[in-house]
This record gives sequence, structure tokens and C-alpha cells, in this order.
Amino acid sequence: MLQITGECKGDTVVAKVEGRVDSTNAGILDTELEKIDTAEQLILDIENLEYISSAGLRVILKYRKKHPTLELINASSEVYEIFDMTGFTEMMTVKRAYRRVSVEGCEVIGQGANGKVYRIDPDTVVKVYLNPDSLADIEHERDVARKALVLGIPTAISYDVVKVDDHYASMFEMLNAKSFSKLIAADAANLDKCAVMYVDLLKLIHSTEVPAGQLPDQRAVLLGWMKDLKGQLPDEVHAKLTAMCEEIPFDNHMIHGDYHTKNIMLQNDEVILIDMDTLAVGHPVLEFASIYNAYIGFGALDTDIVTKFLGFDYKIGLELWKKTLTMYYGTEDESVLALREKQAKCVGFIRLLRRTIKRKGDPAFIEHCRKELITLAGELDTLI
Repeated sequence: MLQITGECKGDTVVAKVEGRVDSTNAGILDTELEKIDTAEQLILDIENLEYISSAGLRVILKYRKKHPTLELINASSEVYEIFDMTGFTEMMTVKRAYRRVSVEGCEVIGQGANGKVYRIDPDTVVKVYLNPDSLADIEHERDVARKALVLGIPTAISYDVVKVDDHYASMFEMLNAKSFSKLIAADAANLDKCAVMYVDLLKLIHSTEVPAGQLPDQRAVLLGWMKDLKGQLPDEVHAKLTAMCEEIPFDNHMIHGDYHTKNIMLQNDEVILIDMDTLAVGHPVLEFASIYNAYIGFGALDTDIVTKFLGFDYKIGLELWKKTLTMYYGTEDESVLALREKQAKCVGFIRLLRRTIKRKGDPAFIEHCRKELITLAGELDTLI
């Protein structure tokens, strides 16, 4: 039985065509599409289309003339072959259906701001994006990961896009890889070895110059956060914090943006960086802010949040943070390290305050962020 339903998304109508289209019902397809064709762009979702005859193809051609950018998405292999054999794939965009993969019972080996990474077999991992409408995010991550690899950063490149339930996901080949979180959780004696590799990779990232325009500017993002916080802090505090953020110079060196032990893998003694969608350029303080949040900031009111996220005790994360500062800056001077921590903490809490307000999060945490920023604004004169 032929069924056509439509959903309007802004200036686009997505029409789902299900069943079989032949000479007996092609007119119904035409009539129903006419009813729902009320937007500038038309997309036909043919995931559940079983067959289409030449009569149905002529209907498609009619709407192709009306909508030069007409797209057909989620075509099964059998239906795609019909469009391919008749030359439709040369006239318009026809996208195959995404292969479906299950992660039920699979080990979570990594986690970032936008998704979780599962191992689905000894050779393969899949990153499942939290946002169900994430195709643009996937393309962005694949693009920046390729750029990073070309620039010498050890990372994995997605070789396929699949679906996990209602979410899109990227497939990667990662043989015998374990995250630093798993290694440290398995044996705390691995901490020192992991810390050295952790800082070495961080220095490699920060020493990598990026050609102009290839990656987002994290300084501009930070200044956008400060605009969002107008009215959320005392005027004099907001003004001082803004001035310190504006003082941070533009820097065309790479930063990861979500650098923690769940996003760093050890594969056959090679360190691999994953979850590349937050890749940007910027001053190291912008990186250290996200590192601070991963090990300390998110757990400011409840350290169990960090323990649960990282997979090892909060105190171990705190130790790794201290080791990272010491090795990265090459000093054991407590006054220098305390200043670096305060600077990272300040940028980190700017992000946390804005993020929590935007998400209508815990009022107690919002108030804690405000108090921390008021204190830090009184103690700091620069973030660099």
C-alpha cells in the first residue's frame, strides 16, 4: 500500500514515500505530493520505498523540474539501483540508506561533548552522535580530522557513516586501542606513563600551525560567551573579564578543545587522538580551560560527576591535572603553577556559567560559577 506523509522543516518539506509505486498508483503519488509541496525545498525520504516504476519516475521528474535541488534520501540498495540504471543519479542527488549498527552490550571506550565511542568488534569502533540531526557535525569532524592528519596529528579517519537507532554514527578502524581512562582505571601505576604521553601529544598539537581559515577561532568563541553573559555578572566583573578575554591574542596554533583521557587512545604503542569535532585554533589557555573543566570544573559541587565520567577516582584526575601543568610549563614553581591554574579556571568557569545558563541547569551550580568568577576577577589581571 502506498503511503505519503510530509513534514515541514523551515523552508524544506520532507516527504516520506512508503510502499510500491507503479502505473496503478503513480497518480496518487502526484496528488499527495502536490498537497504537501508547500515549501521552497523538497526532499523525498524513500527509506521504505520498495519499488518504483517508470510511471513513478515520471512523477519524480515533474517535481525535479519544479525543485532543481530535489533530493532523494535513504534509498535501499534495490531502489537505488533503479535510479542508477535509469540515469536519475546523474540528474539529481540520490543518497543510499545508512547501514544500521547496534551498540547494545558494547563497551564505551571514549566520550566527548558530542558523542560516545563504542567498540563493536576487535577491529572497529563507532562514534554515536548525541544530536539526532548530526550529519553536518559528522562532515565537519571528518573534514577537520583529515586536516589534522595532514598536519601531523595522529588521529583516526572515519571510513563510513551508519545509523544507531535514530542517531547517526561514524565508523573507525582502531585495532587493540584502549583509552587512557581505561588504562589508568585498570592500574593507577599507569598514570605516570600516560601523563608523559598525554603532555607530549598536547605539546605536538599546540606546536602545529594551521593555515588561515581552516579551523574555528576559539578566542572568537570565548568573546561570544562573554556577550552571552552580559547581565549575568556584576557590571564591573563582566567588564574586567571581557577586557582580559580581549587581551588574549589570536593564535593560529591548533587546540583540541576537549582534551581528556577518554579522547586519547593507545593503539599498539601509538597515541591516537579522537573526537575531533572541537578542533580549533587558539592560545593554550583556551585548551587548559577545557582540561581544567574535565578534571575539576564539572565536579566543583560533586566530585562523583568527574569520577563517573572519567572512569577513575577524582583524586587521580586531580593528580593528572597537576602533572600536566608541571610538565607542560616545565616548572615546579608553585606560584607559577597556581597562576596558570587560576587563568585556566577563569576561562573554564566562563564556559561553565554560560553553558549551564543556556541549558537551564542547576541554579546552585550557576551561583557557584558566578562566585568563582567574581573572586577570580579580583585576583587576576591577565589570562596570558
